[in-house]
Amino acid sequence: MNELNTLERIAELKRRRNAVILAHNYQLPEVQDAADFVGDSLELSRKAAVLEAEVIVFCGVHFMAETAAVLSPSKTVLLPEAAAGCPMADMINARELRAWKERYAGLKVVCYVNTSAEVKAESDICCTSSNAVNVVNSLGVDEALFVPDKNLAAWVARETGKKLIAWDGYCHVHHKFTPGDILAAKALHPDAEVWVHPECPLDVIDLADKVLSTGKMVLEARATSRREVIVGTEKGILYRLGRENPAVKFFPGRDAALCVHMKMTTLAKVLRALETDTTRIVVPPEIADRARGAIQAMLQIP
Repeated sequence: MNELNTLERIAELKRRRNAVILAHNYQLPEVQDAADFVGDSLELSRKAAVLEAEVIVFCGVHFMAETAAVLSPSKTVLLPEAAAGCPMADMINARELRAWKERYAGLKVVCYVNTSAEVKAESDICCTSSNAVNVVNSLGVDEALFVPDKNLAAWVARETGKKLIAWDGYCHVHHKFTPGDILAAKALHPDAEVWVHPECPLDVIDLADKVLSTGKMVLEARATSRREVIVGTEKGILYRLGRENPAVKFFPGRDAALCVHMKMTTLAKVLRALETDTTRIVVPPEIADRARGAIQAMLQIP
């Protein structure tokens, strides 16, 4: 089946099943084009919470589909590629978090949304890279635990002045950015502004003009007066930035910044998901109920 026929079949099944397609900013271009909504983790979490559709096809990775399932327990949530996971989310589990919390009794736990539902269930509040600073400030405490991204924790601690005790986790894509990558990109594009994701190490962030989540990169791209921008995050977002802002040239901060898990979802797999309910994401109620509290606490933060 060619791409046009696949898109027509997807559209037909969406109408028949009252389905919507959500896609993360790092997804393949053709998947982004087929989606009803494209965004970052926070945007898609908010969208999943209010959608009236009966079926959500989540083009992203496992923890994102889990979050949608937690927020919408009466809906069918499908992840087109079951193997699309998140190595950072796999760096901590509920048992490890419970043991860690015992060492720091009384401290609240801020949980990055890039985690499993069982880890969210052990946390006080979730955050994304878009709202992590606001979430930490909302706690009204000077010290907290932060899981699992130590790079995001370091940046948020610096921005808030709070002490964040961080789990030793990281995004393998952003963690591999180095100051040399940014300096090399600036040498090629000396007039470009530099935007980097807060999951990058602090020595990379120190070379940036702006530190932005993917959602905030999309907004900044619409407002910028700059004609060239170096983007320090997973390369998949360059497609959306360029499509929406053709007058601006966007360059990768690192050519190898690629998440293979985000690229596993294809149009054919989206179609298969709608045809066969592959793969349906179901979170046990006892975990979902507790995880929902941490996610909903986050959604109350601007």
